[in-house]
Amino acid sequence: MYPGSFAVQHPDKPCFIMAESGEAVTYGEFERRANRCAHLLRGQGLVRLDHIAIYMENHPRYLEICGAGERTGLHYTCVNSHLTAEELAFIVNDSESKVLFTSMAKREVAREAMKLCPELRCAILIDGPAEAGTFASYEDLCAGLPTTPIADERLGTAMLYSSGTTGRPKGILRPLPDVPPQEPLPLFVFVHELLRFREDMVYLSPAPLYHSAPLAAVGGAIRAGATTVIMEHFDPERFLALVERFEVTHTQLVPTMFSRMLKLPDAARLRHDVSSLEFAVHAAAPCPEQVKRAMIEWWGPIIHEYYGATEGLGFTACTPEEWLAHPGTVGRVLLGELHILDEEGRECALGESGTIWFKTATPFEYYNDAGRTQEARSADGGMSTVGDVGYVDADGFLYLTDRKTYMIISGGVNIYPQECENLLITHPKVADAAVFGVPNEDFGEEVKAVVQLLPGVPANAATEAELIAFCQQHLAKLKCPRTIDFENELPRLPTGKLYKRVLRDRYWGDHKTRIV
Repeated sequence: MYPGSFAVQHPDKPCFIMAESGEAVTYGEFERRANRCAHLLRGQGLVRLDHIAIYMENHPRYLEICGAGERTGLHYTCVNSHLTAEELAFIVNDSESKVLFTSMAKREVAREAMKLCPELRCAILIDGPAEAGTFASYEDLCAGLPTTPIADERLGTAMLYSSGTTGRPKGILRPLPDVPPQEPLPLFVFVHELLRFREDMVYLSPAPLYHSAPLAAVGGAIRAGATTVIMEHFDPERFLALVERFEVTHTQLVPTMFSRMLKLPDAARLRHDVSSLEFAVHAAAPCPEQVKRAMIEWWGPIIHEYYGATEGLGFTACTPEEWLAHPGTVGRVLLGELHILDEEGRECALGESGTIWFKTATPFEYYNDAGRTQEARSADGGMSTVGDVGYVDADGFLYLTDRKTYMIISGGVNIYPQECENLLITHPKVADAAVFGVPNEDFGEEVKAVVQLLPGVPANAATEAELIAFCQQHLAKLKCPRTIDFENELPRLPTGKLYKRVLRDRYWGDHKTRIV
């Protein structure tokens, strides 16, 4: 279905509700808002296949901008709202976005980023006044625009960014057919079926909308005609209270959220009725076995899991019953054709770890980056990988064991350490640096740096604090090391390549895998 259809059939049904403010937007109002924004985009001269960027917190206007992009044939890039001005500017420039949408809460960072974006046509501020030479007012631009659809509606879609091993983010571009917006991309039809969405469900979204999984899920819930409750920020007890208050039936979480709810005092954890929940799914990061068992004991056999990358190479999934029979699995293949290959490109035996490749289920390329696109593909171009490592058992269930690219997953967020390493090397006191993930009970992993200082620089707490502060000046805090250890010399191969595994393994102790 399509939101416009529900706007006609059920105009007064809540489309989404903001959890903290309580603001509810009906399907009728959502349709009017998205249409106004679509007219605004056309008024800015944007045509099919142009790009826009959205840099906001979870905001009641967020989804209407995505909805406008979806019905104007645009690629809309939802940017991590914690990025620095430099990081935001890179994505705006790299995506060739012609319009940037931001909020009052993010306007200072956006203002600084705009100084580095000479090709940006317009920056639009929501809930704030126009600023000469900087921001146009969203409300002023929308005032008086039609609430009916634009004449040339075409399907648009998100172009999200996934960090690469070289440290620079990369835009994931999928082919966009020239069809009406009522015809969704096949990948999102698959997600809709995977998450078992239906019109009479209530979906609770506890995560930032700039992430691919929450964005796809909320979009799918709207296309299903359901009501979605959107948390501005995750709080474990607040989440449980919302389940009870709105009789939530469906939700999607990351393992860190499970851990935080399980750590609540029993008086807080058990005071809320969560019996309305029918389907809870987790992804983005592997879930520790003991955490998942505890959640199934608490909520019952309703906790599902899937594994897939933003690139959409392929998907695996498992039901609670399948997971209990195969603890630690991320499921069997539902989309794409899975292959586990060794370093020479040969198929691995059952139970033997290798790089995870898919005969790509949905085509993609990295935007304006043919080199990276080629790196992610096999020599014949028929398969793709994001560098994860795992094995398949005799029943066809996939298990993850490592990450070839040393990607860190902290609280469900992908962090690529090369970017931080490259920055640390520029500090005048640093001779060499390695950044990787180490175990964290709450987040799964946290960012750790091991640094070789220049001669004469003291390896003490003051130096550690100085280097962490330096990182936070240039990178989003989530990408920066929480702690730094010092070594006299970092291990490098004769070729000059940093042998990071020697360092990282010290911190993983008796863990059976490198994934918490």
